[in-house]
Amino acid sequence: MTASPLNATSVFSALDEAPMTWRHYAYWLAASGGAFLDGFSVSGLGVALPLLKRDFPISPLFVGLIGSALVLGAVAGSALGGIGADRFGRKRVFIADMAIIALACFIGAVAPNARFILLSQFLLGVGVGIDFPTSGAYVSELMPRATRNRMTVATIALQSVGMAAAALAGLAFLKLRPSTEDWRLLFGASGVIALLFLAARLWAPESARWLVAKGRIGEATALLKTLSIEFGETPVNLGAEAAALAASKRASASKAQDIGYSMLFSKAYRARTMLVALPWMLMDVATYGVGLFTPVILGAMHLGAADAGSIAADFADAEGSAIVDAFLIIGFVASLWAVPRFGRITMQVAGFSGMGLGMLLLLFAAMSDNGANAHLAFVIGGFMLFNFAMNAGPNATTFTLAPTLFPTAIRASASGFAAASAKVGATFGTFVVPQLQAGWGLTGVVALMVAVSVAGLVTTAGLAHAVNEEGALEE
Repeated sequence: MTASPLNATSVFSALDEAPMTWRHYAYWLAASGGAFLDGFSVSGLGVALPLLKRDFPISPLFVGLIGSALVLGAVAGSALGGIGADRFGRKRVFIADMAIIALACFIGAVAPNARFILLSQFLLGVGVGIDFPTSGAYVSELMPRATRNRMTVATIALQSVGMAAAALAGLAFLKLRPSTEDWRLLFGASGVIALLFLAARLWAPESARWLVAKGRIGEATALLKTLSIEFGETPVNLGAEAAALAASKRASASKAQDIGYSMLFSKAYRARTMLVALPWMLMDVATYGVGLFTPVILGAMHLGAADAGSIAADFADAEGSAIVDAFLIIGFVASLWAVPRFGRITMQVAGFSGMGLGMLLLLFAAMSDNGANAHLAFVIGGFMLFNFAMNAGPNATTFTLAPTLFPTAIRASASGFAAASAKVGATFGTFVVPQLQAGWGLTGVVALMVAVSVAGLVTTAGLAHAVNEEGALEE
């Protein structure tokens, strides 16, 4: 990085070849807060739902609406966030979405009735939806090529860290101060965490690649200068940069006219768009259906101490949820090693296979004549395998595909479309699971999860030809 980066190519090369510094890790953490809070809110709501039903009169239909409000809001947020991040910049958008998340959490914490919970979850979904394409694009554009896959995987893996953290927090609240209003503490904790990430994002810089795409070479070069000082190298020479700036703006403007949102469905990108959207949508049917209702499913299998009182039963279900959610963390660790080593498509296929097998184990337990409680090993083992395979494979890879398969001008828009498609699947999963449980019992719920896991596997394998080289970023 000793040469002056006077054009887009040299800026991109400097970013790709830069060594990792503490600043890279700090900016990554700030950008990944939305993924953490998404997992925290989903798992936290799963723990809170049984308590909410005791505080407020909520029908099974309204429970489905509360769960689907989170992901339905994320559908709109993802589509708007991707377009906004491409147009207004990554930093502005992910500051705004974290403020929305914080507001939504605090509305939930002080909610006087179930309707405010519904509003809170919808706003939370909007904020998380905006964040997904924005943070995905930001991390992929900031990281050097050698660590890009690993760091983008780490971003979405924080979703599972958040899920496990919420399960543990719910467990702690129910243990230390058993109360039907402990759900307020979970919502409030989410809001405090959101404020901390908001403060960190105010300090983070804009994406250098986005600055280049907008013709703002000077600002991009200044960021590289800051990084080069951190690397201990001679700062880049900015003296000749002004001469190249006008030409770069013209080139950028020309490129912006040729590339638009419709490009996602052009012949050149159609297969890529399907690859980033369809498997993610199928995965989220299972991810949110299982993740949000893990305590409910465990309770339906009578794993809680039902005769020991309502709070004790909720504690037992939360404890079981925390145990199986621990395998999300193990899957997260595995994905950091396996995805860069074996590739995104290989791990996505393997992950869908493991998810399907895990749900088959659960299906066997649910359909057995002597009841699921008699096959506890299959129940817990099925959940553990599902969570591990999901996070070691599709939950990591689906997030990383869109930010690397599309050029900077439409990168966030493509990520937003993929995330919006995923949240459509999540909306289906969260709304249908309570209805299936009420109408068909646990067997219907688990059979659906097996079906969507197999569909994700087939779709990924069929569109695998659209993937690019590992670590490469489409420019």
